[in-house]
Amino acid sequence: MQPFTAHTGLVATMDRANVDTDQIIPKQFLKRIERSGYGPFLFFDWRYQDDGKRPRPEFELNRPAVQDASILLARRNFGCGSSREHAVWAIENYGFRVVIAPSFADIFYSNCFKNGVLPIRLSEEQVEDLFQRAAKPGYRLTVDLNACRITDQQGLSLPFQVDEARRHNLLNGLDDIALTLQHEAKIAAFERSRGMAV
Repeated sequence: MQPFTAHTGLVATMDRANVDTDQIIPKQFLKRIERSGYGPFLFFDWRYQDDGKRPRPEFELNRPAVQDASILLARRNFGCGSSREHAVWAIENYGFRVVIAPSFADIFYSNCFKNGVLPIRLSEEQVEDLFQRAAKPGYRLTVDLNACRITDQQGLSLPFQVDEARRHNLLNGLDDIALTLQHEAKIAAFERSRGMAV
């Protein structure tokens, strides 16, 4: 997993509450077994016309001003619905490193940390202020996980909170497997002491 220390990126806004995982990555794209290749299907039903090819010009992420955005700003309860990890894979594959919202579904929130995406919870008022700021084309934020602070070029400085264990894992690029492998020598020693094959 790619470590996350600090990131500066263009902000895309999604002025919708209760965006669920079925909308983030529709069910027909869940047949893949890899973690990659989901980016083109992110918000598929919203991004494309019924033919699945022509972009809908009115959809937020299809606006030319937010191409290459890497920070997604959304409303409350982002990532609700089924617990599919594919939703985070699609967001990360598309190029988003940060998702900011007032609240997230618990499983989606946890899956973000396990896949190198930083979910940040801010108050409704703070998120509304960011929406107002992001109305100006080309709006960028810097997210510093070391300092747990969000800044912009206009003097904004917002602290945010992250569980310390999750923060440590993101800063060091550690997913669950990498965490386990840090204890590989102890695991091998335990197996040898029990007469297990190593």
